[in-house]
Amino acid sequence: MKPYFDAHVFCCVNSRAAGHPRGCCQYKGAALLRNYMKDRAQALGLKNVRINGALCLDRCELGPILVIYPEGVWYTYRSKADIDEILESHLVAGRPVARLLLKPEDGPPRQT
Repeated sequence: MKPYFDAHVFCCVNSRAAGHPRGCCQYKGAALLRNYMKDRAQALGLKNVRINGALCLDRCELGPILVIYPEGVWYTYRSKADIDEILESHLVAGRPVARLLLKPEDGPPRQT
């Protein structure tokens, strides 16, 4: 079955109390960068791609972060240039941006 969206991007915009040891994506500019990503995706004419804000994706120390489904590819990013590269390389050309990828072992240890 074909998915509803060709790509679904979840950008963490979670906020934690100032000074929290894990930090948070919101205080690192996540909401502004998510809004920029939405505007750029529209300007690029990306159809059937949904860009959403998400609450905590539990990789706070590495933020801001986003994940793209259905592939389940995780990225860290810091700038509009990073967002442009993710959009143009991953979502337009189908090539993940290696320098921004998060590996499964990146971040805090998972609770078992």
